[in-house]
Amino acid sequence: MRIRTTTRKHRKSPAVLFMVLFFFILLAGLYYALSPIDCRNEIVTVDIPRGTSFLRSVDLLENAGLIKNKYLFYALVIARNAQGNIRAGEYELATSMSPLDIINKLVKGDIISYKVTIPEDFTVLEIAARLASFKLVDEKAFVSLSGDAKFVASLDIEGRSAEGYLYPDTYIFDKSTGARDIIKTMVDKFWKTFTHEMQERAEELGMTIPQVVTLASIIGKESGFKDEKPLVSAVFHNRLKKRMRLQSDPTAVYDLKSITRVIKKKHLLRKTPYNTYIINGLPPGPIANPAIDSLQAALYPAPGNYLYFVSNNDGSHKFSSSLSAHNRAVLKYQINRKKE
Repeated sequence: MRIRTTTRKHRKSPAVLFMVLFFFILLAGLYYALSPIDCRNEIVTVDIPRGTSFLRSVDLLENAGLIKNKYLFYALVIARNAQGNIRAGEYELATSMSPLDIINKLVKGDIISYKVTIPEDFTVLEIAARLASFKLVDEKAFVSLSGDAKFVASLDIEGRSAEGYLYPDTYIFDKSTGARDIIKTMVDKFWKTFTHEMQERAEELGMTIPQVVTLASIIGKESGFKDEKPLVSAVFHNRLKKRMRLQSDPTAVYDLKSITRVIKKKHLLRKTPYNTYIINGLPPGPIANPAIDSLQAALYPAPGNYLYFVSNNDGSHKFSSSLSAHNRAVLKYQINRKKE
């Protein structure tokens, strides 16, 4: 009987050893999963681009000093069933975090977001530069995509470019958004702003939506004063009715590759499709991205027979109905400017 008892104990020993080994492996795994990477609490920013594979994502974390043992991290990710759920984006992580904390943050998609304000009357070039300053887009790629005919048509825009339809507002973007989704978000905001009633008003005026947006973009570039915009609109509506050229300075420099703040006489003589000193009627498309005030002004011009306006040198303008009155206003402005 004693011999049989000893034999049974020997048979149980491998199972016991396996359980003990498993217990220690489990403890080691828990220790690894819950222990901070180090105690320095160093903040590290990691950008995981769209389309990055799981293995490449782990490499990025390891290169940033956030993983000490890649294979244990692999095992932890698989145990967490997170290998297919890591969201792309820019993360702010700390070395005081545990591997499990990092994985949970990646799965949750707790990425860095940027509040980006796009001022009204910015052009596509200016918007691209603003977004690129946050490293949200490649500047050239954004400009190119905004002029992609197939993509623009998919946004219900009748035109060759998204210019005019990138609605100025404050947006929250992150690095995983991408140029395509950023453009779509801004255009969606435009269509929410440009209501059905505004579309009906355009029809009453005998104007298409692209014509309204184009006129609004010129109005916005000419004046930043809300109360003055309907007067600027009246000038342009009256000129269009009389078949007079619009002679709007901002249209003369729109197609320049670099942003020009000071418009000179030589610019007004440039033969371009947008220069309303040269062409008749409206330009072939918007010259900026107007906000609601300019869009409303384009649809509801102020009453009156104004045909001219000149800057008062303080941002506002003097409006005139005759060329002689306009010339007197110009002379007064030039004298005041010389005195300054």
